[in-house]
Amino acid sequence: MGLSSSAFCFGSNMMWLHKRKHPHLERLLDKAKSVHLDRSSKVVILSDLHMGNGGRLDEFRRNSDLVKNILERYYLAQKYSLVLNGDIEELLKFPLGSIESQWSDFYDLFQRFEQNGFFWKTYGNHDAPLLGQKNYKLASSMAESLKFRYGKETLLLFHGHQASVFMWETFPIVSRAAIFFLRYIAKPAGIKNFSVAHNSRRRFAVEKSIYEFSNREKIVSIIGHTHRPLFESLAKMDYLNYKIEDFCRMYPIAEEEHRTAIKEQIESMKIELAACYKQGKKISLRSGIYNNLTIPSLFNSGCTIGKRGITALEIEGNTIRLVCWYNGNQSPKFDREKDNQPTKLDSTDFSRIILNEDSLDYVFSRLHLLA
Repeated sequence: MGLSSSAFCFGSNMMWLHKRKHPHLERLLDKAKSVHLDRSSKVVILSDLHMGNGGRLDEFRRNSDLVKNILERYYLAQKYSLVLNGDIEELLKFPLGSIESQWSDFYDLFQRFEQNGFFWKTYGNHDAPLLGQKNYKLASSMAESLKFRYGKETLLLFHGHQASVFMWETFPIVSRAAIFFLRYIAKPAGIKNFSVAHNSRRRFAVEKSIYEFSNREKIVSIIGHTHRPLFESLAKMDYLNYKIEDFCRMYPIAEEEHRTAIKEQIESMKIELAACYKQGKKISLRSGIYNNLTIPSLFNSGCTIGKRGITALEIEGNTIRLVCWYNGNQSPKFDREKDNQPTKLDSTDFSRIILNEDSLDYVFSRLHLLA
């Protein structure tokens, strides 16, 4: 029997994917600092803090109290190690001295995670000038990329801007121009920072390039940069579509008393999905950028400057999860399954909710079978 046109296209796409090279990403994989994980490891990964001088244009200021509380009262207390995955300081808009002065207590807090195992900080396009600065407070913890070893498998952590050839090859020139524009023109005028996070076409191009590279190398890549949380290569809209389909399959085989609950879950997710698409049209977002079967090779921790909270990735033993922390007074809308309920942090107004989680064994099994 001959191959169908769809099967032929799938095979052609996979051949093209394997032929395409990503030299900058290959270098990151080869040169990455190696860190061993085992069943007792606990790691939290945050990215894109964009710490500034504490003024009205400092995007970190909004969630700074939330970040400090969860790091100190939850992750440090729960014996997690910490990785800050790039764009921690906003050096395109603010001098390092003003940032270190404003947030000095955070630098001390970051370094305290070494007592739990390790603390590492990769750099992004907004804090790359820190590389090689010996007087920088976190200089001993700096790395361009990290290579988590989980048994025979690899999780590669890097910021993500390296996937843009234009940004990589023109960085010194572009960086100087951006600093001049943002500090001396945009900042005094109150103009919002320009970033790949606000440009959907560039954001998807970066993600797709890293996705292709990860599949070819059969590794998991964990990035930041785009400010868009990804779990197993799925964005929120993709995930909701997947969950609705999953519940629809469950419905006909469920007991009668469970069908009402399933219908309520589907209705709730339909409302949330409609809101996603409405917002997507407003900012030109697209969903389903990955063709054919989605391979769980790309994760993104999101950012800490969201209007209604922050997102982070956690690795605990053989489990990886995407979580959201938020102020209980400004609760985001979530698909709340029975096992997906928010929990409060001690006596604070801050809450944590698990958005998605899976076992690393499943992730790598699916990766090897599909890539």
